[in-house]
Amino acid sequence: MFQQTPVYDRLVAERGDVPVQVRGEADRIHRDLAQVLRQTSAPRPSTPPSVFEPNQPSRAL
Repeated sequence: MFQQTPVYDRLVAERGDVPVQVRGEADRIHRDLAQVLRQTSAPRPSTPPSVFEPNQPSRAL
């Protein structure tokens, strides 16, 4: 991503490779979020139906 330069090498030595750390954290968050979304999208028969989602569509009067 970055070309190696003396300034960049010194910053990495002092502060760590921040872009690599951020990328790793983003990957971890992405995996965690995907797992949560899979769990919430699975049907749960023990969950009562939502009062905001009627069983039948409302009909015009």
